[in-house]
This record gives sequence, C-alpha cells and structure tokens, in this order.
Amino acid sequence: MHISVKCSVAIHCLIFIYEYGEKQKVTSDLLSLSTGSNPVTIRNIISALKKDGILSVKFGTGGAVLACPLEEITIYRICKAIEPNFISKLFGIHSLPSPLCPIGKNIHNVLDCSYQKIGNDLCNSLESITLKDIISDYRKCSTEV
Repeated sequence: MHISVKCSVAIHCLIFIYEYGEKQKVTSDLLSLSTGSNPVTIRNIISALKKDGILSVKFGTGGAVLACPLEEITIYRICKAIEPNFISKLFGIHSLPSPLCPIGKNIHNVLDCSYQKIGNDLCNSLESITLKDIISDYRKCSTEV
C-alpha cells in the first residue's frame, strides 16, 4: 500500500504553519527548507490545501495560515486534497489474468470486494485522526527530545 510522500510533506507544512504562522510569514521557501522538499512541490501542496479550504494565503505579502479549526482537518482530508484519488491507487490488481482460468476470470471481482472493505476501513481510520491529534503528538515528541 502507498500513500504519497506529498501527504506527509503536507502534514509537516501544516504543523509548521500552525506553530509559526502567527509569529512569522510562512512562505514556500521556508517550508522547503524545513521539509527538504523542492519549493515547487511545496507551492503545489499549498495550492491544493488552499483549494480545499484548509489554508489561506495572503496575497501580495505572502504567508500561509490555517483557514479552519484543527478538528476539521483530518489526515483523510489532507490526503484527498493532495491526491484526490489516492484510495484507488492503494491497491493494484494484475491486469492480464487468464480468462480461461476460473480464478483468473473472477479475480478482479473477488479482490474488488475485499479491497473496497479495506479502503473503507482505511478512510474511516484516516478520518478519525485530526491535525489537533497530530500537533498534540508533535508537542509530546518535541518535549521528549
């Protein structure tokens, strides 16, 4: 299974914006330095999060701030904003099973049922974790170091 690295970069950016956005102007260059990602990638992530209503970006002076409460920002919402069809990309089914084989001709339907259940469970799990939870975990980890 695979969830794009861009989702973890987006979460990193959101934590950074929450922690520092009120104190200083958070730009794509600053987020690029913090995440180790290309500034263009950061701008694309910021754009997707803005389009979803998670972020607000000040025109002219620049700088990103959160546009909604932490409790409304879930991992699912972040991933969906960054990679709209990420759930459908989680599972691959081999494309050329033999239509002459009883298993081969039915394997796509069989796996679709199971994979749909797993996808639903994953979505529910991702919906249950908010940015508030993640920031709480971040703060616990940063005080332990």
